[in-house]
Formats: sequence, C-alpha cells, structure tokens
Amino acid sequence: MRFLLDREQREFARTLDTMLGAADTPAAVRAWAAGDPGPGRALWGKLAAAGVFALAVPERDGGLGPHPVELAAVFVELGRHAVPGPLVETVAAATLLAALDAPAGGPGRAVSRPGGDAAGLLPRIAAGHSLVSLCLLTPAQPYALDADAADAVLVVEGDALRRAESAGPVQRSADPARRLARPGPGPVLARGPRVRAAADRAADVAALATAAQALGLGRALLDATVGYVRDRRQFGVPVGSFQAVKHRLADTLLGLEFAEPLVYAAALALARGAADDRSVPAAKVAAGEAAYAAARTALQLHGALGYTEEPDLSLWIRKARALRDAWGTPAAHRARVLTP
Repeated sequence: MRFLLDREQREFARTLDTMLGAADTPAAVRAWAAGDPGPGRALWGKLAAAGVFALAVPERDGGLGPHPVELAAVFVELGRHAVPGPLVETVAAATLLAALDAPAGGPGRAVSRPGGDAAGLLPRIAAGHSLVSLCLLTPAQPYALDADAADAVLVVEGDALRRAESAGPVQRSADPARRLARPGPGPVLARGPRVRAAADRAADVAALATAAQALGLGRALLDATVGYVRDRRQFGVPVGSFQAVKHRLADTLLGLEFAEPLVYAAALALARGAADDRSVPAAKVAAGEAAYAAARTALQLHGALGYTEEPDLSLWIRKARALRDAWGTPAAHRARVLTP
C-alpha cells in the first residue's frame, strides 16, 4: 500500500506552507495567548479561503469532504507553523455533526437542520465563519479548548450532546496559546447511541489531526535545531559536527520518519471507514512521542536559548507536550492498540 501523497496533495501542502510562512504566525500565537484572537482569526479566514475546513464537511452541507488524507496533510502544515486556535476541535465538531445529520435507520435525525441549531454550524464551518470548540467531557478531561474565543462550544457527556452557553475562567496551560476553560450548562441538542457513535468517530478524526499537527511541529523543531547547531560554533568548529549531537539529531529524525507513514496509514483507514482500526491510536502515539522528543532535543541543543520565552522557538517547544497528550494520552492510545 502506498502512503505517499500525490502531486496535487503535495502542491496543496506547499501552498499552505508558503501562505503561513508569510503570515507571521508567531505574532498570532503570542496575541492568542494574551487573549487577543484577532490575528488568529485573520489566519483562520485565510485557511478557510484555501478550503481547509471544507475538507471536513460533507458536500451536502457546503463542504468538499470528508477527506481524511488531505486533512492530515493540512494539519502537518498547521503544526509546522504552530497555528493557534481550536483547529482540531472544529474539524472534530464537523465530523460529529455530519455523522448525526446522516440518514439513519430509525425515524428522524438526531439533530435537525433548520434555523440556527447545531446542524446549521456545518456550512459555517466549511466557510470558515465559525470556530467551534468540541469537548468530550470526562473526569480526566473537564476542559474545552479556547472556549472564550470560539463561536460555539459543543459538549458530549455520555450519550448526550449539548451546546454550552458559557465557559468558566481560563485555566493555566503548559502551552499559553492553548486556553482551557470548563464549559458551562446549555440545552441538550441530541441524545442516544448515535451521539456516542458520532463522538467516537469525531475523537478518531481529532486524534489523527492532532497526530499530524505533532508531526509538523516536530519537523519544524528539528529543522530549527539543525540550523542552529550548523551555525553555532564551539572550539572553533560547528556544534553540529560533534558526534553526540549528530546522534541526537539522527534519533529525532528517525522518530519523525517512523511516525509519518503511520499518520497517513491512519488517514487512509478513516477514509475507508475503519472506525475500529488500531492505526489511529498507533499514529497518535508515534507522532506525539516523536514531537516531544524533538522538543527535548531542541531544548537541549539550543542551551539557554531553549529556556527563554523571547525567541519564537519557545512557542513550538511548549506546544509539543500539549499535543502529545491532547485527544488521548500515549498510555490511553497504547491501551487501544493492545486491546484484542
């Protein structure tokens, strides 16, 4: 089986890379962390115009998808540039709402389409007009991401889907650009086994997108570190010429190279509708751990620069651990892989 992107997919990824490279994403990340979503929303609009969010929305709702492989390629670039906001959560919300809106064997639909309800978010997500924070509420995960900046906060608790009307105060996070808050109460939009099944599908899409983000983030950290040790000189020679440094960089590269085909294998599994496939948790573990290792390598080889907040490198380093644990910790996903 081929896990390589075709020419159009690679060109789309390169276009996003060029666009984001010219957009000053570090400034948007810092503003988002300070509670100013304006620059991040401007980035959001550019991504929407490129068709990024439409890839998660079915054609019947004004989208282009669903296209998990293309989404994976997109989120690699979003991770490479550390784009802030509930990107994964919006795509996951689109997946959940689309699953609920699909025709079912029983009478009616779990979520009705008319007039401003949750199903009406789908075309708005496709057009980039709505940021949505989706939270699968559990005792271990009581927070919604960026609820203060999102246009809608959807919460799944058990077999019930509700729309939170408020959110608590923002909590401290390892990554300041990931703003966490407890979702407040709100009306129940749907209830029953279809909600649980749709939430499981959304969680798999979210885990895949997070894995792709982590892969892109790890690649960016490795590139920055290689560039630094090539230029930094000690004892009259580049630091990168030291054997111990080469070994550390090689180990980091191997982890990322190993994770990449797993990410695209998981995307292909989702495209085939293999909801019970183990490829998604395997990809999440591999990419999350590889990105975290890349962050540790960057921190060590940059020395004191890696520990200061002023360089943009800190924005990438602080995101690595958050992505590793978002939408399922490594332990939780390993348990899924090992479950018969």
